[in-house]
Amino acid sequence: MTARQYDDLDNSALMQLARRALSRYPFAAEGKLSLLCRSENATFLLEAAGKRFALRLHRGNYHQRADIESELHWLNALRETGIVVPQAITDCDGQAVQNLTLADGSVRYAVLFDWIEGDMPTTDVDPRAFQQLGHITARLHQHSKSWQKPAGFQRIIWDHHSMVSPQSHWGDWRDAPGLLARDHHTVEDVIARVGHELATFGKDPARYGLIHADLRLTNLLLHKGETRVIDFDDCGMGWYLHDLAAAISFVEHHPRAADWVDNWIKGYEQVAHISDEEMAMVPTLLIQRRIQLLAWVGSHAQTEMAQSLGPQWADHSVRLCHRYLETTELPVGV
Repeated sequence: MTARQYDDLDNSALMQLARRALSRYPFAAEGKLSLLCRSENATFLLEAAGKRFALRLHRGNYHQRADIESELHWLNALRETGIVVPQAITDCDGQAVQNLTLADGSVRYAVLFDWIEGDMPTTDVDPRAFQQLGHITARLHQHSKSWQKPAGFQRIIWDHHSMVSPQSHWGDWRDAPGLLARDHHTVEDVIARVGHELATFGKDPARYGLIHADLRLTNLLLHKGETRVIDFDDCGMGWYLHDLAAAISFVEHHPRAADWVDNWIKGYEQVAHISDEEMAMVPTLLIQRRIQLLAWVGSHAQTEMAQSLGPQWADHSVRLCHRYLETTELPVGV
């Protein structure tokens, strides 16, 4: 593995850290705490004072405190426009981000959010659910393009190097389980072509800016006709239509994936227009995301998400790479 990507603390140690964070919230003293999932971070459910909360315990070697505070600034700004997003709960000293020092001197960060009610759609739903996803993504992009960021705002950078190079944020794609060495040259050819395409496309503010970067169905909640967005932990600077590629993360090879892409675009166009130049980049951004996820699976092989993908996932990735190189079709589907 080329990068320290996965939290090496066991569940017991994470629970102890979570309880330390909650000691700063008097109402949480008698609450019930349970681990919900471990992925990029550890997420806990807190049931206290008759309410539910989500505690996010950040892994090390990813975000700085200023990054997390910047995420919370954007959430606050989005909430003012009527978009339902999580709200951070401040502690007894008015702090929204907790510093937790470990025995080795390293620091972890934790944030307690209010609980967002809603049902999470899945890939089994009508493809038109992706219209809702495209619609809300366009609203986020509209806000991003007009919002004046506060002084000191900083978030992770998502560009070609940081996504698919051996030094990417999520590690080296070559570490993906099941990826055969003989297929490396195919992925390398795709990376070279994608790099050329994106260098030509450029980073004009109309097409590159602050994005969610992981807005897929698992981060969308539907509640009484309202669309709600969660998990902004990966938000950062990237191509706006990367959010389309992220919408079908891990399931680009699904038979219905092309319908999902079409419906996402329909929903987006209800709010904002996608230029012809951006539309032409959709195949490139889709395959770039899939290769980025190869790196993620390699560096997060212990996670439930990575283990759920099955033994053929890397083979499907290579097949989609061939489609990108050899045809004009979208690199999705069977």
